[in-house]
Amino acid sequence: MEKFKTISNNAVAEITEKKSKFIAHLFYVETPEEADKYIKEIKKKYHDARHNVFAYAIETSDGGIAVKYNDDGEPQGTAGSPILKVLLEQGLSNVLVVVTRYFGGILLGTGGLLRAYVDSTLKALERAKFVEKIIGYEVKICIEYDNLEQFKYYTNKSNIKTVNTEYLENIEIIVELTKEKLEEITNINSKKPFKILKFDILKEKYIDI
Repeated sequence: MEKFKTISNNAVAEITEKKSKFIAHLFYVETPEEADKYIKEIKKKYHDARHNVFAYAIETSDGGIAVKYNDDGEPQGTAGSPILKVLLEQGLSNVLVVVTRYFGGILLGTGGLLRAYVDSTLKALERAKFVEKIIGYEVKICIEYDNLEQFKYYTNKSNIKTVNTEYLENIEIIVELTKEKLEEITNINSKKPFKILKFDILKEKYIDI
């Protein structure tokens, strides 16, 4: 799977347009089920709002992108689809946007609605930090104590993230790394300054690069 751009933090922003209040929430998500959970939470929190519009773009296991949007009662083409267009134009994946609207009593028209949903989304994106991710692995590696410093040097130099370290009979270290780095670090013929006693792939996951 190719690398993709996403957000590293959730964010929220609010704008007011002719007395209507638009509250945009950004969430990092990895599955449609996770997105649905956040959507339900927002709808519950803002149950008294007129609309809770959403859109998301999520990486799929076959290298594609799953997209979905909902206007939640707003005129077609004025809410969910413009939000999704912002995400796609900025090349973002694994991002959910939920925009809550409290109606202020003044009709905005289709153009005004579209601008408000886009502007609130863009304002929330201004408060987000962006990262690139790729599919990788979380792996538990077992080494001897006298190999620890060489292992630390190797992982720092190779930009391999250490998640956890346990000092047992030997040292068990959980790391995040790409498929290429996994093949390199576990290859018994590779020229590395330490010996791996054993390793276990714990799970496949998205990792920062």
